[in-house]
Amino acid sequence: MYGVSREEAIMKNLPLIDQVIYRLSIKNIDYDYDDLFNIGVIGLMDAIKKFNPEKKVPFESYARLRIKGAIIDEVRKHSKISRYKIASLNEYYSARRELEQTHKREVTDTEVAKFMDITTEQLNDIYESLHYLANISLEDTLFVKDNEAYSVLNTVQDVSAISAEGKVLKEEQKDILSKCILKLPEREQIVLNLYYQEELTLKEIAAILDVSIPRVSQIHGKILIKLRKLIEEESQ
Repeated sequence: MYGVSREEAIMKNLPLIDQVIYRLSIKNIDYDYDDLFNIGVIGLMDAIKKFNPEKKVPFESYARLRIKGAIIDEVRKHSKISRYKIASLNEYYSARRELEQTHKREVTDTEVAKFMDITTEQLNDIYESLHYLANISLEDTLFVKDNEAYSVLNTVQDVSAISAEGKVLKEEQKDILSKCILKLPEREQIVLNLYYQEELTLKEIAAILDVSIPRVSQIHGKILIKLRKLIEEESQ
C-alpha cells in the first residue's frame, strides 16, 4: 500500500483511529480510551490488508469505516445498556406519536416528559441515545418508521458486500434524506454539516456553538428525530 511497509502504513494512519473514537462518543464503562484504540488498530490493520485502490475509494474513508466497524462490533458484543436505550427510544416514539395524534400538532419536550413521567434530564438522555445509535447505523436510525419498534441493530456491514438492490435502496434513501435536510432550520443544517460533512468532533462543534459537549449530542439527537418524521412523511 502506497509503496510503504505494513508497519509504516499503520503508523502513518494511527490518527484516523483517534478521529473515529472521538466521533463515536461511546459510553461504556468496560472500555477506556486505550481499549478502544487497540480495537481500532485491529480495524486499521484489516483496512490496510483489504484495501483495493482500483475501486477509487480514498483509503482514509475506507479505513475509518473498518475502524468504526471493528470498535462498534466489539463494544456491542458486551454492551449492558443497549437494550435499555432501545427500549427507552421505543417508549419515547410511542408517547410522542400518541400525543401528536391527540393534539394534532408537534408536541414539546415538556409535554413528552410529562406524559412519560420522566425528568428533562432523562429525556435528554434519550436524545443522547439516539445520537449514539446514529453513530452505529444512521440509516437504521433514520429510516425505521415511528410505528416500528427498534431492535438491536445488526453489525455494521462491509459496504463492498451490499447487493444491487441494497445500492438502489441507499440511493433512494440518500435522495430523500437530502430533500428532508433542506426543510430543516438553517442552524440545524449547519450542525449536520459540521458533524457529517466537515467531520468535526463533538468538542469542536461544542466550541463553535458555545455549548457543552453533552448538549451537542442532545441537539444532534433532536435533529435526527425531526429528520425521521420528515423522512416518514416524504416516503408516504
